[in-house]
Amino acid sequence: MNPDLLDQLGEQLGPNGLPYYLPIHPNLVHLTLGLFIVAISFDIVGALFPLEKRVFKFLAIPATRSNFFDVGWFNMVAAAVVTFPTVAAGFYEMLLAQPLSDGVSAWGLESLETMLWHGVGGVVLLALITGMAIWRGFQRYVWRKDRARQVQWSYLLAGLGVFTLMFAHGTLGAQLAAEFGVHISANQLLRAGEDLTMLNMLLPGGI
Repeated sequence: MNPDLLDQLGEQLGPNGLPYYLPIHPNLVHLTLGLFIVAISFDIVGALFPLEKRVFKFLAIPATRSNFFDVGWFNMVAAAVVTFPTVAAGFYEMLLAQPLSDGVSAWGLESLETMLWHGVGGVVLLALITGMAIWRGFQRYVWRKDRARQVQWSYLLAGLGVFTLMFAHGTLGAQLAAEFGVHISANQLLRAGEDLTMLNMLLPGGI
């Protein structure tokens, strides 16, 4: 991107380095994570339902196996849909990022390396979550539509594998914020030599 254009944009950005008060990407990330985790968790409960049926009966919980699979399916679809704006917002905010250049992260990566791996990880997770949603749809409506257990064990294992990648990817994102000050208002103001007392005036609800 043209350096002059970056300078012009910089004059319009707030103390967090964005043209709006709060970063969008971190909020969408947590929504995506929550939807995906709920989807796989409920499918696991549904798959193990014969073992848990007595527990639900003892607790007087009117649960049916199909209900768990319904929650798993709809949450997986929602996770796949939300992942697209999540990644798009991430790349937009990454283009505007001005990470602290000194030092390395807890993983021994510099700021630009951390940002690069986080961006690549976002695209990989987008593909994986979309693939998981398509896989889940085939199981629900084609392969296992007449079976009591709607999901394959391989699907659940794959979901747990995606959990692991999400943890690594989320850690990179946390390092960008906590260790390199990406879009963190306090860090940006400190770097600019400003008084942090003005932060309350710059954020929503400040007085």
